[in-house]
Amino acid sequence: MGMGVTKETVKHEALQYGKVIIGGAIFAAGVNLFIVPLSLYSCGVVGIAQIIRTILVEYAGLSSSVDIAGFISLLINAPLFIMAYRTISRTFFIKTALNVLAQTVTFTLVPIPGTPVIDDMLTSCIIGGLISGYGIGMALRASGCGGGLDILGVYLTKKGTDISVGKINLIVNAVVYAICAFLFDIPTAIYSIIYMACFSLVMDKIHYQNINMTAMIFTKNSQIQQEILKQLGRGVTYWTGAGAYTQKETHVLVTVINKYEESHVKRIVEELDPNAFVIFNEGVAVEGNFERRL
Repeated sequence: MGMGVTKETVKHEALQYGKVIIGGAIFAAGVNLFIVPLSLYSCGVVGIAQIIRTILVEYAGLSSSVDIAGFISLLINAPLFIMAYRTISRTFFIKTALNVLAQTVTFTLVPIPGTPVIDDMLTSCIIGGLISGYGIGMALRASGCGGGLDILGVYLTKKGTDISVGKINLIVNAVVYAICAFLFDIPTAIYSIIYMACFSLVMDKIHYQNINMTAMIFTKNSQIQQEILKQLGRGVTYWTGAGAYTQKETHVLVTVINKYEESHVKRIVEELDPNAFVIFNEGVAVEGNFERRL
């Protein structure tokens, strides 16, 4: 029989959903407190929403007591949510939707300071990038994302194209900041790029699903391979071996996972065979039929 749904699994999933929501709030708070007061612009869909907001307020005469960038971002994300639901996974869709909703609420409710929290623009860009990058990185580690370009990147990656999440972000952000330089001024674009660089660096450090690993498991419980396949959707190659000292038969399992899934594999092994011996090898190159997951 399979392991079923345990209390630990439920607790783990609840924690993941909590991280997705908190991550979205942290990202939006970092932008509102450190980037917007300096009239700088975020990256991706949020940056596009901020540009549209500025055009509506300054050029179209729209007045609002709250920052409408969050609502605009939500509208832009709507068709991408449909793509996530139909082509990626229901869980990914729900977590991403929760993250974007948390961003929208935070963008709307967290007041934008009348004067910058930190006067020095470079320092504000760095701190804003650290905070907002940590927020989105937290959501990515919880198997969600910040919406927008990440959804499109995951979709194209799953389709087997050479266009990754990073490439999509690079192309669109280049256009966003070119528009910033054209509509506003070059210093605004330059400092926004500095913010984006800090944001991307921290996000990559927090998010490690793109680090591949091999796991070699020596166990006497053949159920482990079925649970890895069932719970993680990862293929397992196995054969029968024997210990040189004990001369007892053992199952040798090999699977390729990403670093985020390491703790899940450990949990499966510990529940089914606490005496199993496991070897993890990090940073391996993988070719062929291996699903890259956000």
